[in-house]
Amino acid sequence: MWLRTSCDLKFYITTPTPLVLMLRPRSGKNQWIAYEEYKIIPSVPVSEFTDIYGNLCQSLVAPVGDFSIHTSAKVMTSDSIDTRRGAPFVEIQNLPESLLIYLLPSRYCESDRFSQMAAEITQGELLGYDQVVAITKWLQDNISFEPSISESLVSAVEVNIRKYGVCRDFAHLGIALCRSLSIPARMVVGYLHELEPMDLHAWFEAYIGDRWYLFDATQTELKAGYVAIGYGRDGADVAIYNQFGPSLYPSSQNVQVEHIDEN
Repeated sequence: MWLRTSCDLKFYITTPTPLVLMLRPRSGKNQWIAYEEYKIIPSVPVSEFTDIYGNLCQSLVAPVGDFSIHTSAKVMTSDSIDTRRGAPFVEIQNLPESLLIYLLPSRYCESDRFSQMAAEITQGELLGYDQVVAITKWLQDNISFEPSISESLVSAVEVNIRKYGVCRDFAHLGIALCRSLSIPARMVVGYLHELEPMDLHAWFEAYIGDRWYLFDATQTELKAGYVAIGYGRDGADVAIYNQFGPSLYPSSQNVQVEHIDEN
C-alpha cells in the first residue's frame, strides 16, 4: 500500500540550540521511500549521519526565534504484517553478533528485573514467537492504554507498577519481558495509518526464527500501515529530536498519514 506521511514541528528558540533530529525514514525490507521533502525554516547548515542503529540523523544549530521543521514522504509499505506462530527461539550462540546488544538491559528496559514474571506469563508456550504473542496478550489485558497522557519517559519497571501508559510504555515493557527470556527485542518509532489519535507511534520487534517480527500491544489486531523512522534499544535511542541546552518542547506538532493511489 502507498502512504503519504508528514510531520510538522514548530519551536520558539530562546538561545542558539544544537539539535539532532531523526525524522527521515529509510528504505528497507518492508518499506520503500519513493519521495521525500524536508524543509527547515529558517534555513541553517545541516549535516547528516547514520547512527549505530542505522537511523538517518540530522545535526544542526537552531537559531533564536521561530524555528520550524517539515518532513513528508511517499512510502510503499507491505500490504500485510508477517506473523508466524511456532517460529522458533534462536539460541544465543546462533544469533548474529550485532543483535546481542538487544538482549541486554537498557535505560528504560530493565530486563534483568523480569525473569520470573516473563516465565509465568509464557508458561506452557512454545519457545520463540508464541512466547512473544503471550507477552503481547498479557500487556493488552493488564496495562491500560492511555494515549492522551503526556509524561516524561518512564521505565518498564515503572509501567508495570502503575499499569497504564502510552505506546512507548507498552513497547518498553514488552521489550524487557522478551529480553528476560533471551529473545532479542528492539524499539521502533514511526507512523501508523489510521492511528487514533494520530501522532507518532512506537512499537517493538522481536528476533525469532532468524528474522525480526513486529508486535504492537496497543492495537487489537495487526494491520498494514506501519512506517518505521528509527530503531534502538529503547526510547532513549529513538527520540525524533534531542536538544543540547535548555529544555525544548514544540509549540505545535502535527502528524498526518494518508493512504494514496499508487499513481
